[in-house]
Amino acid sequence: MYSFVIPVYNRPEEIQELLESFLALTYTKPYEIVIVEDGSSETSEEIVKKYKDKLPISYYFKPNSGPGPSRNYGMQRAKGNYFIILDSDCLLPPHYLSTVAKYLENDYYDCYGGADAAHSSFTALQKAINYVMTSFLTTGGIRGKSKQVHHFEPRSFNMGISKIAFEKTAGFGKIHPGEDPDLSQRIEKNGFKTTFIPNAFVYHKRRISWKKFYTQVKKFGLVRPILTTWHPNSAKITFWFPSVFVLFSMASVVFAIAVHWMFILPLLLYVGAIGIDSTFKNKSAYIGLLSMFAVFVQFFGYGLAFLQATFFIRLLKKNPQQQYPKLFFD
Repeated sequence: MYSFVIPVYNRPEEIQELLESFLALTYTKPYEIVIVEDGSSETSEEIVKKYKDKLPISYYFKPNSGPGPSRNYGMQRAKGNYFIILDSDCLLPPHYLSTVAKYLENDYYDCYGGADAAHSSFTALQKAINYVMTSFLTTGGIRGKSKQVHHFEPRSFNMGISKIAFEKTAGFGKIHPGEDPDLSQRIEKNGFKTTFIPNAFVYHKRRISWKKFYTQVKKFGLVRPILTTWHPNSAKITFWFPSVFVLFSMASVVFAIAVHWMFILPLLLYVGAIGIDSTFKNKSAYIGLLSMFAVFVQFFGYGLAFLQATFFIRLLKKNPQQQYPKLFFD
């Protein structure tokens, strides 16, 4: 049986929207929903009560410890033998669980991940940020846009893990963000396999602003050198791309000013391609323009932080938790 495990922190309105999407699922076999309130001051308890008669829900309140330990807390109490991890700011398409169940019945894996998509109701900013976080032109499809990806690192907004794999690995660690690729690596080291399930996408709403987006990608950049220190085999040349983009952008501007304007042409062509691609995919020139700005926010936020963390963690061999205590929960 599948158990959905959903941590939430001070976002009852998100839980209501997510539970509404559960009501439309086409899956007909038993499953359960485990809501873990992570020490919120604004709880979801009253919202959950409204759905008790409509959905198979369990609700737990615990002291704040971060999303990773909260997911572990939920999996320890779940009744199913396969756990599906969602973020509270996600919405499920009706076919989601049917798609997952059919795939795993035909080709079983102890861990899977799915893509994230933008719902038609999302704001222009949410759609632009979704585009740069998922487009092949910006992330190379690492968040799950290819048709079939084995050895995939699932992201915890849309991730499945078997009970046996959870028990073997002890689940998520206390780093955040980065707890999901860390767990994916430990899952594989313990002899289990991960995969990407096509069409098992969720609508990842991301209640976000430009400032919050920059902070988020900056943390991603800080975390990656820590993870490659823990798991050297996970290192990829593509992790350097945002940093290369930052240096290339700066050099393009300097040479365009000091030597000839043509030096900035490759940068303009690349950013223009992003704008055009996003415009057609989102059917909005405005979203295309926002996507062009978003890629600079994304790459500069991640790229500069990645270089910083590489210097301190990889070169100076600093202790990650002492150097970046805000990335770890007690």
